[in-house]
Amino acid sequence: MSRPGNKRPEYHKIDWHLPAISSSASAHSMNRDLFVLTYGALVAQLCKDYEKDEDVNNYLDKMGYGIGIRLIEDFLARSYVKKCHSYSEITDLIAQVAFKMYLGITPSVTRNESSRNEFSLILDKNPLVEFVEELPAGRSSLCYCNLLCGVIRGALEMVHLTADVTFLQDRLKGDKVTEIGITFLKKLEEKKYRRKK
Repeated sequence: MSRPGNKRPEYHKIDWHLPAISSSASAHSMNRDLFVLTYGALVAQLCKDYEKDEDVNNYLDKMGYGIGIRLIEDFLARSYVKKCHSYSEITDLIAQVAFKMYLGITPSVTRNESSRNEFSLILDKNPLVEFVEELPAGRSSLCYCNLLCGVIRGALEMVHLTADVTFLQDRLKGDKVTEIGITFLKKLEEKKYRRKK
C-alpha cells in the first residue's frame, strides 16, 4: 500500500507542565495527584539509593532548585505579576499566587518582627504528604518535602534574590504545623527615581 506523495504523517504534540491552574478543576486535580504520587515514588527510591538522610535531603533540594530556575519563567508568564518593592510583597506572592497556581494551596505568611528579611510560610495542607502517614523507619532526619525549598530558592535566584529556604517544622516529624522559613540574604535595592523636567 502506498502513501500519497504530499501527505506527511501526523505527529501529536504533547505539552508537559507541572500542575498548574487549569480551566478544568478535575484536570488540575489529576495533574496534582499524579505529581504527588510520582514524588512519593521518587523519595522512596532515593531512600533506597542513599543511606544518609542528609544525602537524600541535598538531592531533593538540588532537584527542586533545578525545577525552580525553570519554573520561574512559566510563573511570570502566567501570573502577570508586577514588580515587588519589599520582601513582604515577594513572600505574599509566593504564598498567594505561586503555591495556589502549582499546588492548589495558599499558605499563611508570618514575619519575624525583629527582622525585615525573615518570613515563614505555614502550610495547613501539604499536598506532597497527602498519601504519607509517617516517615520511613530509621529516617527521622529526612526532610521529605525538601524539594519545595529548592524550588523556592531556585526561582528567587532567577530574579536576582538570594535566600536561605529551610523547613522549620514538619507535621511528618510530629510538629503541630508545617513551616517553611525564608531568609532573604541581601538587601533589596530601593532605587529612587528622579522626575525629568
